[in-house]
Parts: sequence; C-alpha cells; structure tokens
Amino acid sequence: MMERNLAWTVSVVLLIIGGLNWALVGIMDIDAVAAIFGAGSVIAKIIYILVGLAALYMLYALVVDRM
Repeated sequence: MMERNLAWTVSVVLLIIGGLNWALVGIMDIDAVAAIFGAGSVIAKIIYILVGLAALYMLYALVVDRM
C-alpha cells in the first residue's frame, strides 16, 4: 500500500474541492471557484490546474500501488 504523504493529502483535499465544485455546476449551474475568485481569473485557473494535477497524481498513485 502506498504511503500517505503530504502530496497525497493535498491531492485528496483538491479532489474533494473539485468534486464538490463540479456537483454544484451540474446540480445548480454554479461554479463556486469562478464565483469566489472571478471567472477566468488567474487564481481560478491555478485552482483548476491544481485539481487536474491532483487527479493525475492520484491516478499515478493508484497504478503504482497496484503493481
């Protein structure tokens, strides 16, 4: 089993934030990240990029853990 380190913890938090944001978009048509930081703002883009990187890291962790 893969060791849970800081990168794993941060990735889980980012994926929860991203998942909840997508739930809000799907259910209520509200993008919380854009509402808080401004649609298309640099900070919002950074958050979206970090959530995507967290997903890639967790996918990598899943694959490595199964080997």
